[in-house]
Amino acid sequence: MNPSVGEWKPSVAASEWTPGGTAAPAAAPAPPPKTESAVSDIDESDPLWQVVLTKICNGDRDRALKLINDPDQLTQYPEVEAILAAGDAMEEDWEKEGDKLAKEVDGMAIDDSKPAAADTKMEEEEPEEIVDAVEGDPREHLNLVFIGHVDAGKSTLSGNILYLTENVDKRTIEKYEAEAKERNRESWFLAFIMDTNEEERAKGKTVEVGRAKFETDLHRYSILDAPGHKNYVPNMIMGASQADVGVLVISARKGEFEAGFDKGGQTREHALLAKTLGVTYLVVVINKMDEPTVKWSKDRYDECIGKLRPFLKGCGFKIKKEVKFMPISGLNGANVKDEVAESECGWWKKMWQAGDNNTDKPTLMSLLDSLDMKGRMADAPVRIPVLDRYTDRGTIAMGKVESGTIRPGMKVTVMPTRQKFKVDGVWSEETPLASARPGENVLVKLSGASMEEVQKGFVICTEPACRSVDKLICQIMVMDLPDQARILTAGFTANFHAHCAEEEATVTKIFETTDRKGKVTKGARFANIGQTVICMIELARTVPLEPFDDYPFLGRFTLRTEGKTCAIGVIKKLPPKKE
Repeated sequence: MNPSVGEWKPSVAASEWTPGGTAAPAAAPAPPPKTESAVSDIDESDPLWQVVLTKICNGDRDRALKLINDPDQLTQYPEVEAILAAGDAMEEDWEKEGDKLAKEVDGMAIDDSKPAAADTKMEEEEPEEIVDAVEGDPREHLNLVFIGHVDAGKSTLSGNILYLTENVDKRTIEKYEAEAKERNRESWFLAFIMDTNEEERAKGKTVEVGRAKFETDLHRYSILDAPGHKNYVPNMIMGASQADVGVLVISARKGEFEAGFDKGGQTREHALLAKTLGVTYLVVVINKMDEPTVKWSKDRYDECIGKLRPFLKGCGFKIKKEVKFMPISGLNGANVKDEVAESECGWWKKMWQAGDNNTDKPTLMSLLDSLDMKGRMADAPVRIPVLDRYTDRGTIAMGKVESGTIRPGMKVTVMPTRQKFKVDGVWSEETPLASARPGENVLVKLSGASMEEVQKGFVICTEPACRSVDKLICQIMVMDLPDQARILTAGFTANFHAHCAEEEATVTKIFETTDRKGKVTKGARFANIGQTVICMIELARTVPLEPFDDYPFLGRFTLRTEGKTCAIGVIKKLPPKKE
């Protein structure tokens, strides 16, 4: 790799690139013959190309093109060695920045501060007029991810919300009731609204992230019903990466709360991942309060909250500002849309009226409507991480607008490939939009793009485009480690999850560690569970990322291996841009 090159450009054969390492469904096409367009992929201003073309090959472009793709032969020339040495010096200077950073950073700081909106104004073409295009609904849009241990009642609660908001008719509910009764699972009928495939209904377990919509007078909501089983945590991460609000569903039933919260339960991991992936608020609903072992017991409610508070604080949540607690019954709807009857629960009215546990609203719906989403940057450059894509008379990318405002007619850059496209259309579901603001889930049609050119984990940007790197200096908190490797050292490998991207990662250098008592060890050789670490991570391939202080949603990440979340972290520094 040339350290002085101005921008990343794929080689002629690099037709496919997937952040998670997953190959595209179709077989990779054979490399095209060398044509004028292939030659034009070379950056003429690249110092390495100029040396090879003018000094080594005396202007012979065909010979220069062959030589530039043969690193072994290329390094035999002293002119090339001189350029590469200059690049290595730049990289050494950057690595020294890690030591400097280690002196500046104290403790783990995962907060949700947002940068000021950029003043950058992109030159754009007049938007094409789309038939029946409308401005987005003025009501704010929120993504709700329902998370928690398996069988906590996430799908049942999600289904009941849709029923109570009249998004599912009575006839459909009666059909699901009959189907659930045939399976001897009468209480599952509401979950069938969200769990639509046969495998999920047979096992009673959510596998994929279920999606649905509902509305109130104040907000529009998208429900993301995440799977609770530990085998499907990667699917849960994809759902939570889009979420604004996390609804952590806790079962109050005797034995179920303990199973979810104890070591190995998914309550802990889901709460941790929700904070890492950037939810602004966490609403903790203590579900199944009507269950015979609970009977709306205030003692049981207080017991659950008492155990959850210190753990959520350790995850980085600011309890008084970001976490709300509420007792509910997802099955019969108590405290979901309508307040529980005082004859069933005499203590709840006094509690919410006094504002106890950060909650001054009687029901889940009223609480969600009261949440104020701050820091959405409508005037900043556009950033849309691609969740998925499909083809329908052109390539259409799916994703959430994290910052900026996207409109038809705009020119956008897709990172990490730096390919530029024109936006042919923007939709919310099937509704054409004249513009889409931060928080919207959108479909974006890119003119002339192929399926290989827009893939999951890529980021759609306006200028200045986001960075795309394979190395980063970061601050991580070690949460857990594999059974056969109980310390984290240089060489530790894991899967790196950031926004919608997934890539293999290796810890290459540890600069310092800080233990729970605040003791700092410079130049540490290893780290233990519970320690904060400043380190360098190298990725197998480039991923679109930004420092956390600039764009929090592109600067958070998680390290997972062997079915465990090993570390959560934020990006502190990226390699310098190579001019």
